[in-house]
Amino acid sequence: MSNPESFIDEVTEEVRRDRLYGVMRRWGWLAILVVILLVGGAAFAEWRRSQSEARARTFGAAVLDALDAEDLAARRAALEGVAPSDEGQAAILSFLQATAALNAGEGDLDAARSQLLDVAVMPDLPAAYRDLARLKVMLAGGTGDTARDAELLETLAAPGAPYRPMAVELQALMALEAGDEATALTLLRALTEDAEATESLRRRATQLIVALGATPEPA
Repeated sequence: MSNPESFIDEVTEEVRRDRLYGVMRRWGWLAILVVILLVGGAAFAEWRRSQSEARARTFGAAVLDALDAEDLAARRAALEGVAPSDEGQAAILSFLQATAALNAGEGDLDAARSQLLDVAVMPDLPAAYRDLARLKVMLAGGTGDTARDAELLETLAAPGAPYRPMAVELQALMALEAGDEATALTLLRALTEDAEATESLRRRATQLIVALGATPEPA
């Protein structure tokens, strides 16, 4: 019985090999193609990553060189000569150019504020940069539209926003300008107890409360 069984096993194994070879002859090219695509895709992804890093290094070096220029005029001229390679770099460059324009003086304020407002809605820019652009607009005197200024400050003062304490201070000052002393005092008192506010900001809030003839603690 052992010889017939051994013969059957050998035949079965041979049939299996024949089937396997048949499958490999029919579909082997597909397996090779998949391997080539995987290896080629990985190589292409690595190449793109290295190219992206090289562009980022080039952009960063150009920006740092521009910011190291001797004076404001030279820095602005150097920033104009920086060439961004993607939308994210273009947004950062616009932010730096607008900041330089703000520092240039009164004649450039309107253009700088307009550029910063454009930066504030750029989707490829990190949220912290967009919020900083809004904050700079408000610190430069606002947009000239009270309702729009209120919207900008509302966004900046949202819970978790990176510049929330400063935005709350600006909201208090806006309330004072509008003659709403009660709202201003409420905001200022909140700032004096805000753990996220800096010591200097809490001190300013306290001093302003006293200057208004009130006490830091609510009555």
